[in-house]
Amino acid sequence: MPLEFWNSVLFVDGSKYNVFGSDGKQMVRRKPNSELEMKILTSSVKHGGGSQMVLGCMSAVGVGNLHFIDGIMDKYMYLYILKQNLKRSAEKMGILPHYKLYQDNDPKHNAHICSLWALYHCPQVIKTAAQSPDLNPIENIWDHLNNRIRKFKIYIKN
Repeated sequence: MPLEFWNSVLFVDGSKYNVFGSDGKQMVRRKPNSELEMKILTSSVKHGGGSQMVLGCMSAVGVGNLHFIDGIMDKYMYLYILKQNLKRSAEKMGILPHYKLYQDNDPKHNAHICSLWALYHCPQVIKTAAQSPDLNPIENIWDHLNNRIRKFKIYIKN
């Protein structure tokens, strides 16, 4: 594909940020009788707290709007975010009206209601193979953002 083709592609993706480490178990190596020393204790949040889901987009020109998601994102939430942000982001980047939508094969993205909306509101949707790896370049931005977040002291919102 020529470079001009990729210059107008709008890559869309979401990411979850765990503020207090991973979702799974954390392995700890410590000296005997040191389990309660303050310097080796880490913060934790019970009942699934301490994470933030975000959805964003980017193109060769720059980044679009970032949408913070409260709760669980389903196909209806995804459609709402597309309606609110997709065209605004494309306009902000100067690729409207000829942008091409690229999204991965997440079931929310391929839901009938979202596919139907994209058919009528996106100039072109780029199809990806069913079992394709996540080659979306926005993954690089998520990694960079995650590294930047780790530099800040974050507190729990009550």
